[in-house]
Amino acid sequence: MSATGTRKSATVRLTVAQATTRFLAAQWSERDGVRRRFFAGVLGIFGHGNVAGIGQALLQMEQETEKEPGGSPLPYVLARNEQAMVHTSVGYARQQDRLETWACTASIGPGSTNMLTGAALATINRIPVLLLPSDTFATRVATPVLQELEQPYAADISVNDAFRPLSRFFDRVTRPEQLPSALLGAMRVLTDPVETGAATIALPQDVQAEAYDWPEELFARRVWHVARPVPEPAALARAVEVLRSASKPLLVAGGGVIYSEATAALRAFAEATGIPVADTQAGKGALAWDHPCAVGGVGSTGSPVANVLARDADVVLGVGTRYSDFTTASRTAFQNPDVRFVNLNITSFDAAKHAATMLVADAREGLTALTEALGGDPASVLKTATQGAESPDSRAVERAGTPYRVEREYAAGWTARREEWTRVVERAYHLGHQPLPAQTEVLGALNELLDPRDVLVQAAGSMPGDLQMLWRAADEKAYHVEYGYSCMGYEIAGALGIKMAAMANAAAGREADREVFALVGDGSYLMMASEIVTAVSEGIKLNLVIVQNQGFASIGALSESVGSQRFGTAYRYRDPNTGQLDGGVLPVDLAANAASLGAEVIRVRTIDEFREAIRASRAATKTTAIHIETDPLAPVPSSESWWDVPVAQVAALESTQHARKTYEEHKATQRPLI
Repeated sequence: MSATGTRKSATVRLTVAQATTRFLAAQWSERDGVRRRFFAGVLGIFGHGNVAGIGQALLQMEQETEKEPGGSPLPYVLARNEQAMVHTSVGYARQQDRLETWACTASIGPGSTNMLTGAALATINRIPVLLLPSDTFATRVATPVLQELEQPYAADISVNDAFRPLSRFFDRVTRPEQLPSALLGAMRVLTDPVETGAATIALPQDVQAEAYDWPEELFARRVWHVARPVPEPAALARAVEVLRSASKPLLVAGGGVIYSEATAALRAFAEATGIPVADTQAGKGALAWDHPCAVGGVGSTGSPVANVLARDADVVLGVGTRYSDFTTASRTAFQNPDVRFVNLNITSFDAAKHAATMLVADAREGLTALTEALGGDPASVLKTATQGAESPDSRAVERAGTPYRVEREYAAGWTARREEWTRVVERAYHLGHQPLPAQTEVLGALNELLDPRDVLVQAAGSMPGDLQMLWRAADEKAYHVEYGYSCMGYEIAGALGIKMAAMANAAAGREADREVFALVGDGSYLMMASEIVTAVSEGIKLNLVIVQNQGFASIGALSESVGSQRFGTAYRYRDPNTGQLDGGVLPVDLAANAASLGAEVIRVRTIDEFREAIRASRAATKTTAIHIETDPLAPVPSSESWWDVPVAQVAALESTQHARKTYEEHKATQRPLI
C-alpha cells in the first residue's frame, strides 16, 4: 500500500515491442457468445527497423511458450512481400467474418511503404488488419538514418504519414507511455464493424527496444464484444411503409450480409416476401444461385436478369452494400423515375446513400425484424405500424396486418428471364472456342468440378466481371472476389490467408477444411507471385490457375470501347519498324516460374485437359499450379449495362470520336439519385 492508502499496481518491465506482442496475444473477440483469439499471429519481414524490436519480442515469446499446448499464442509467419502479407491478412479476416485477423510488421522505409496498397485495400473493403510499420528514430540521434525521408519544412514526419488517409486509425508511438492508448484505440476500431479497416501504429525503431514498467493489467485477457445493433422501431416502421408500397421491389445483397452471418435471415426474408435478390461482388453467395428468388449479380458486370429488375424497380432494398459504381452501373442501373431506396446497413454512412430511408442495424437483426414486420405477425405489426405516431393510424395497421408478398406476375417475369439466362451461361461455359479456349470455358469447368464449398479467389482484370455475371455460387464463403480496390496481385496472397483461415476453422472444429483456388491472370501473376514461396515454406496447399492471354485482357477490351484501340495492353516485343508493342509474343513462361518458386505445375492446352488437371490439383497435397492459355478476344455474354469511363471530348482518331458518341448516349441516362 502507498502512503495514501491506495494499492500500487503491479508492474512488469518489458520493451515496447515485447509489450506490444504480449498485448496482442491477449486480445479476443466475441459475437453471439462465441469467443476466439482476435490475432491469429504476426506476418512480417524483418529489417534493421524491426529485427531488434518486434523480431526479438516474437522470438522471446516463442521460446517462452514452446512447451505450452499449441505453442506461441502469437505465431510468426515470414512473408515474401510486405504488400502481399497485408493481402494475406485481409483474405484471412474476410473468411473469418472480420472476427479474427493477423498483425503485420515491416521495417522502416520501403518495407513499410510497401504496405500502403494493402492498407488502402483493407480500409476500402472494411476489413480489419493491424499494421505495425517501423519508423525512424524518435530521438533523432543520428538523423538522417538509412531509408529516412527528410523534409526541410518539417522534422516530425516520415514516410509512414502516408498511412494516415489509408487507415481508420493511426498513431505514432514516440514514448512508451503512449503505447497503451495506441493499442486500445486500434482495437476499438478493428473490432467495430462500423469503423473497421486498417489500423496503423507506427513504431520508431529505437522506441521498440526501449524498456518501461508496464501495469500488469495491460496484458490481462481482454474480450472485445462485436455488437449486433437492432433497428430503431421508428426507423423500422418507416422502412416497412416504403417496402409495403412496392410493386416491383428488388433486394441488393452486399458483403455485409455475409460478414453478419445473415444468409439464413436473407433466405427467410426472400421466401416470406418473394422479393428477388440480386448480389454485389462481395455479396455473391449470400443467397444460393439456384434459389427461386436469386437473380444474379447487378450492375455493370451483372446479369441481364437482375439489371432489368433494377431498371424498373420502384423500391430497392440495399442490405450491407456500399453501392459502388459497378453495383449502380455508374448510377444508370435504376431508371424508374419514382424509385426509392431503403438501406439496411450497420453504418449510417452507407445507409444514407441515394437519399434512402435509413435502417441502421446489423444485417441479420434488420432482416429478421423486416421479415416479422412484413409477415403480418400481430405483435410486431401493431408495434411497427404505430411506432412514432401520437395515435395509431388505422390504415397503417390494416396494411401492416396483411402479409406482404410480390405479385405472381412480377415473379413470373423474372423467372422466365432467369431460365433463358441459364441457357446463355451454359452456352458460354461450353463454347468450344478454337484454337485457344475461351475464358468462359475455364470458368465453366471450374464451376462444374469444384466442390460447392471450395473457395474461388480473384481480384482484377477481366475475370471479376465474367465471374459476377456467370459464376454459380452455392455457399456464402465459396466466392471471394476482392473488388473494392480490385488490386492486381491480391489473388495468391489473399488465397494464402483464406486457406490459413480454413485450416484454423477445421482445427477449431468450426467446419471442415476447404480447398482454395486462386484464379490468376498473367498480369496479376507478374505483379505478385511471391507468396507461392510462403505457402510452400509453411506447408500450406493452394490450387493456382494461371490464365495466360498475353496481356491485359480487361483493359484491352476497355481501351477498345473508349476508342484507344487496345494501345499498350498486349505483352509483345517492340517492333523496331513501327516503334510499337506489336511485335511477336514474349517468351514468358509463367509455369516455369511457378515451378521455380516451389509449386507443382500442370500444363494444359484444351478444356478436357484442364478438367483432368482440376481433379489432379484437388487431390494433390502440395501447392499446385495449372497453366492454360486462353483467347482474350473470345466472346462473352453482355450484361446489358454500362460503366462510366470518360472518353476524350476532342480527338483526331475516328475510333475515339465514335466512342465519345456512345459515351454521351449512356451519360444521358445517368441519374443523381438524390
